[in-house]
Amino acid sequence: MTRRTLAFFVCSPHSRTGVTTAARLLTDYYLWRNVGVEGFDTDVREPVYALFFPERTRVADLSDVKGQISLFDRLLVADERPKIVDVCHRSYERLFTTIAEIGFLEETRRQGVEPVVLFQTDATQSAANGALVLKTTWPDLTMSVIHNRGASPLGQDSLAVLARYPPSGKFVIPRLEAPVARALDDVGLSLSALMSDAPPANSFAVRNTLKSWLLPIFTQFQSFELRLELQSGKCLG
Repeated sequence: MTRRTLAFFVCSPHSRTGVTTAARLLTDYYLWRNVGVEGFDTDVREPVYALFFPERTRVADLSDVKGQISLFDRLLVADERPKIVDVCHRSYERLFTTIAEIGFLEETRRQGVEPVVLFQTDATQSAANGALVLKTTWPDLTMSVIHNRGASPLGQDSLAVLARYPPSGKFVIPRLEAPVARALDDVGLSLSALMSDAPPANSFAVRNTLKSWLLPIFTQFQSFELRLELQSGKCLG
């Protein structure tokens, strides 16, 4: 029995919430597990995600019909290879408007593709409203929120802020201290290789701190993936 192909949309209507960081972490998680993955960067101005994975990603211009076609056609290929879309804030409205117009989510079910929205939290009410609109528009859409404590801290009222979002699962990306966080800016740093004990390119302290930071994040991704497989198995049964 073939597994459903996962198509992830990592998104936020706002900038500086950790969208590219989450897309990168998810990509490295799959590479760490030796799973082939295909990425798409929707930021044509500053395609940072594509810089981290130049051989595995392509830039998709959603303001252009050809760019939309090239993206959605690939996302509908049920080859069991996870697809990850880094949705920059400038492409957010256009992406979901196009999804609605072309009936993309309905087509994914016919093709054996499972769309997943990973919505980045921030402290604004408008971000939570955006997540609620997506969940209301597509009630069956698989969605989880990602709270990046370093990129978008929620302050003392974090529990109240998170309660505004749909109760559909949550990932937490812990905050890194600035000296170690700066190491993540190196586009030559492979997090999957670091987790696999590849030859070191950073100091011992930085490597150990990054590995300790990555392990619980990768564990969250793995648990989420297992839950999806169990749910899919129940549906097929």
